[in-house]
Amino acid sequence: MASPRSIALSLILGSQLMMTLDTSIITTALPQVQQQFGFSAAGLSWVQNAYVLAFGGLLLLGARAGDLLGRRRVFAVGIAVFTLASLAAGLAPSGPALVAARVVQGVAASLAVPSTLALLVADASGPDDRTRRIALYSAVIGAGGSVGIVVGGLFTDLLSWRWGMLINVPIGIAIALLTPRFLTETPRRTGSFDLGGALTSTLGMTALVYGFIQASAAGWSAPSTVVSLAAGAVLLLAFVLIERRADQPITPLRLFASVERSGSYAGRVLIVGGTFAVFYFLSQYLQEVLHLSALQTGFAFVPITGMFFAMVYVVRPLLARFGRPTLLIASLLVALTGMVWLSRISAGSAYFPDVALRLLVIGIGQGIAIILMTNGGVAGVEPHDAGAASGLVNVAHQLGGSLGIAILTIVFTQAAADSPAAGFRAAFTGADIFFALALLLAVAMAVTARLQQRSARSSLASAPA
Repeated sequence: MASPRSIALSLILGSQLMMTLDTSIITTALPQVQQQFGFSAAGLSWVQNAYVLAFGGLLLLGARAGDLLGRRRVFAVGIAVFTLASLAAGLAPSGPALVAARVVQGVAASLAVPSTLALLVADASGPDDRTRRIALYSAVIGAGGSVGIVVGGLFTDLLSWRWGMLINVPIGIAIALLTPRFLTETPRRTGSFDLGGALTSTLGMTALVYGFIQASAAGWSAPSTVVSLAAGAVLLLAFVLIERRADQPITPLRLFASVERSGSYAGRVLIVGGTFAVFYFLSQYLQEVLHLSALQTGFAFVPITGMFFAMVYVVRPLLARFGRPTLLIASLLVALTGMVWLSRISAGSAYFPDVALRLLVIGIGQGIAIILMTNGGVAGVEPHDAGAASGLVNVAHQLGGSLGIAILTIVFTQAAADSPAAGFRAAFTGADIFFALALLLAVAMAVTARLQQRSARSSLASAPA
């Protein structure tokens, strides 16, 4: 019989997997959704973007709510609301009703997701267990996207897109019922709620994400794009100024004082941006250029999914042998190699070996890198800041995915004027740049850490006895 701690771990990972799957399941179902409800191309994008805007914009607010009200309580509320919203999405009688349900799903996910990593770390029995748990958590996030494509293809081909939403209902009910019994409540913090920080961060994130979505649809010079991006920048600047003066900030700026943490947040934006774009465009390439079915396309992602999970079991011994900076640089170099290789595919490429082998290489490098970035995002965090740190990890993840797709959609659209295959190659080349920047960032982090260690040793040596 499973121990209570094992059940608690399964609940946390299961909830994260459910919400990660939800984002990608709908991807393979979009053509069927469009046919049923008569969405325009722009209208169809809101089936995904409504969730992204609500989720990305409210993540920091959800993290703060967990700190003040108790993470288990906020987690349970988020799961319950997400389950009800999934039921509404699966039974939606019209397009607007589906979009509204997706908004509520995003709001609920913003409450539950920031608490998952904090609860996971708080229940760890020691450093080794903490590393193992973060590795599993990272694998669930990394592989959940591709697993969702498999599940979405299965439902879309054999049943209906609606089952991709309805599958959340029994899972959510089980998690909601077991949470009070197996998850330990975290201490509630007393004090005031940072309303100014909550509003500016939420509105700023929403405006920024919306601006990039508009850029992909209407162009960079469109008034809606310019106004949204400008408003996002102003609001996020106001957020930083408010957080510097707030007695109890929604996101303590001290979290960015660590080079490892701040570098991990930025690196995650880049890695996830490149990876999400690969999933998004490769799914279309496999169906439109190689003429695979939705179900075949789902199974085509098994190589990268398998590598994500396999890296959970190798990252700890590799970390012990080579250290974090070296392993991070090496993993990103492997991922970049796979990405550059993938960007060479053409209309005449075959799934095997042209695509499958490249996905294996990307999965190895990206799987290790995302685990290290997750660990780095909560490294050295005090217990009372765990919710905010985990919220930032998820904000970076969501922001990276939305920005990656938005930016590379523009690249794809311009290049696809020649041929669809040219558009996909251009999008994958753009993803190469994301991974190259992440690699440069990892090198800078390693050099900075080495210089700081050297400075500390020099200060210690020169100190009077």
